[in-house]
Amino acid sequence: MFLNPFYPFSFLKISSLKATIVFLSILLIKSNLLRLKGGLIGGLFALILISGIFASSTIALGSLVYAYRLKKKSNLDDNEMQDLETVNV
Repeated sequence: MFLNPFYPFSFLKISSLKATIVFLSILLIKSNLLRLKGGLIGGLFALILISGIFASSTIALGSLVYAYRLKKKSNLDDNEMQDLETVNV
């Protein structure tokens, strides 16, 4: 059986290809995880913004209803006849 004189070079070539494949696989997994993390953070941020808008609009609507009821109650009280009595000294 003859020994191949270029065997060390072919061994280095194959092992470097294996290392390159492992390195690229690690980078691919890392990019997918970063994309997933960014999506989760972006979704959470959007949810916080939407809930803040909903809460502030609910508070504004509640204050408008409260002011309308106060004004309506005030108008009803003004229209009632008051029995005024004179004061004798």
